[in-house]
Amino acid sequence: MRRISILLSIALLLPAQEPQKTFTFKSSTNLVIVNVEVKDKSGKVIEGLKASDFTLTEDGKPQPISVFEFQKLTGEVAPPVNVATIAPPTSHVVPAGFSASTPGQIRYQDRRLMVMLFDFSSMPIQDQIRAQDGALKFLAKQMTSSDLVAIMTNTNKVRVEQDFTEDRETLVSTIKGFHIGEASDLAGLANTGDDNEEDTGAAFVADETEYNIFNTDLKLAALETAAKMLGSLPEKKALVYFSSGIQKTGMENQSQLRATINAAIKANVAFYPIDASGLSATPPAGDATKNSPRGNGIYSGGTQTNQRASAHDAQETLTSLAADTGGKAFLDNNDLALGIQQVQKDIGSYYILGYYSTNDARDGKYRRLKVVLNEKMNAKLDYRGGYFAQKQFAKFNANDKEQQLQEALLLGDPLTDLRMALEIDYFRIAKDAFFVPVSVKIPTAQVDMKKKGADEITEFDFIGQVRDGKGKLMGSVRDGIKVKLNAADATQKKRGSFQYSTGFTLPPGDFKLKVLARENATGKMGTFESAFTVPNMVDQKTGLKLSSVVWSGQREALTAAVGDAGTKKKLLSADPLVQDGQRLIPSVTHVFRKDQNLFVYLEVYDPATQADTKATSVQANLAFFLGDKKAFESPAVRLGEELKGRRSTVPLQFQVALAKLPPGTYTCQVNIIDEIGRKFAFPRGSVVVTP
Repeated sequence: MRRISILLSIALLLPAQEPQKTFTFKSSTNLVIVNVEVKDKSGKVIEGLKASDFTLTEDGKPQPISVFEFQKLTGEVAPPVNVATIAPPTSHVVPAGFSASTPGQIRYQDRRLMVMLFDFSSMPIQDQIRAQDGALKFLAKQMTSSDLVAIMTNTNKVRVEQDFTEDRETLVSTIKGFHIGEASDLAGLANTGDDNEEDTGAAFVADETEYNIFNTDLKLAALETAAKMLGSLPEKKALVYFSSGIQKTGMENQSQLRATINAAIKANVAFYPIDASGLSATPPAGDATKNSPRGNGIYSGGTQTNQRASAHDAQETLTSLAADTGGKAFLDNNDLALGIQQVQKDIGSYYILGYYSTNDARDGKYRRLKVVLNEKMNAKLDYRGGYFAQKQFAKFNANDKEQQLQEALLLGDPLTDLRMALEIDYFRIAKDAFFVPVSVKIPTAQVDMKKKGADEITEFDFIGQVRDGKGKLMGSVRDGIKVKLNAADATQKKRGSFQYSTGFTLPPGDFKLKVLARENATGKMGTFESAFTVPNMVDQKTGLKLSSVVWSGQREALTAAVGDAGTKKKLLSADPLVQDGQRLIPSVTHVFRKDQNLFVYLEVYDPATQADTKATSVQANLAFFLGDKKAFESPAVRLGEELKGRRSTVPLQFQVALAKLPPGTYTCQVNIIDEIGRKFAFPRGSVVVTP
């Protein structure tokens, strides 16, 4: 059943120090920096402490303090500048990155370090303007003499636009030089298939959709990259993140969120997300910034409910980023400069403590920190409670390969070098048992193939676990797969993906799935973790009982896969997606070409039967909507035959040639009527057709 198919560091470097002081540096790879605020009972910073006044332990073991500095920060506001007189730059030289500290020197003594990151890929034009205005207001009137500000942007990659500086004219000029509207077409691409979405009538662009497939992950990965770029600086850093929220795509990778937060904690970076959309009160039919929504939701209140739910979902991730890194999220306020001022309030004077960890193991495990004052003082200490050690899993040998995979799966600091998308479906196979197919998609562009004659080869290892709400292990999978592409397949690999399929048999309930994939040529690893629910249909009293809806562009013979983990007859027989020696391959991203057929599969459970004949009568058809217009509707079919070996289960299968449809984003609806039981269901999904 488990097959693969081609669908075609904490190394915080260097605290720096004042030039007149020198230290002996043993290593740059196991130096740990801890920033500590010490305040008395009235909240005033206690100054004048020495290294000998502190005791620092890691996992209960005392660590000699090798680096010690006090950062004295003031709140004196600098004289205002006239933003209107400052022109955008005529030419702009983009720095390669941040200027890093060198051993024995603190580059930014007594300075508050603030980074403004403008995520243009998440902001429509009006939000980009609002973010720009908020940043300019702060720089003109609210910047203090202790502040140093750097500027970063994110479009299709993270870029440093200006290194840390106190030169407000340079900062203002850089921000005024932004190309407003850049990457705004990437904002809000997540498509839910809801009938309350905006009717744009626009054709779909394939590259943008493939970007959107990993939209949430890419934005979190951009923040992770920014945090790592700041990791060489031992001072506290605040990253002010301007965005319109991080939209969810339906199946979120919690591992990427955790990896981003861990990277920030390692680098002593606190996230201060600012929702550039500000405070909004959108009318039910929308405002003048977008087209009117389709459907009847504007009359029932569904449109407004969905709009607010979508906004809250986009803000939820921002709130998590702030709370878990020691920052604060600034939401639902039109004065964005106030969000930047929060950094000044939160980051006061503090001590920098550095030590060389006596634990050299690069096992990625959590190391717990504790800092206390040696003398009894009525003081409150604020510092991070620990960090994840560096991890190195790139090199393997026959003896420890399996152990390292197991350890990587259980790491609290997930590996996210190999990006993945994932789909989880469910099908009832008994009254209280469901088969749960899992499909994992990995873009081939991330995978390094080796040449072997005219073919290209690689190897994957997959390991996964399903646990229930109490943490009990409910199922596991472990597969090693060798992939071989012939010359014809290899030419298509850059526009395709590898897709791995597996499955679990589970009872109804709430579960968490964690999957780790390793590409063995380079040792790249990726982790995907998500919660899902298998419904309890025994307790369902109203409506039709349905399985997941699978949208697919390919049926494949079990013998045709380019990689094989071995066929397990018991699992294959339980998988509803395997029929007559062929497997239906779920499209994780729901993106199809015009030259493909669309296959739709779902199951109806416990339809009503005639009292005398025990026969069922289920009628169904498939409709495509482009905007508010019906683009296609299949003829209705009437089904009454149960699946062989599975009582009270009626399968629904559709096949549509997409050549008859113009490119675009469609809402697909399956219309199902149980004619005897007089019950209805209309499951929907979003499908993209590309040229």
